[in-house]
Amino acid sequence: MISIDDKAFKWFENEFQSAKPSIRLFPQYAGFGEKNKGYSLAFSLEDPTICCEQQERDGITFYVEFNDKWFFDETDIEIKYNDAIKEIFTVYKEIQ
Repeated sequence: MISIDDKAFKWFENEFQSAKPSIRLFPQYAGFGEKNKGYSLAFSLEDPTICCEQQERDGITFYVEFNDKWFFDETDIEIKYNDAIKEIFTVYKEIQ
């Protein structure tokens, strides 16, 4: 499951200013990922091809492509906003 807090959602609205955008969440080979070493969560503005999970909020669709499913398996992901650095961050919680 992917959850996005209210402040993080506002960040997405500001960053991806587009009429009813679709925002893809995907693993990017770079960074210092907590869940999968060497991978971090990335975002892009694009339409779904083969979507395996999606959620819509106030006209914005957040989705994961089927071929990226491995990154999200058995994990709850929370996207939050850090007021101090004015950026979003991700919290990974393994599902037991």
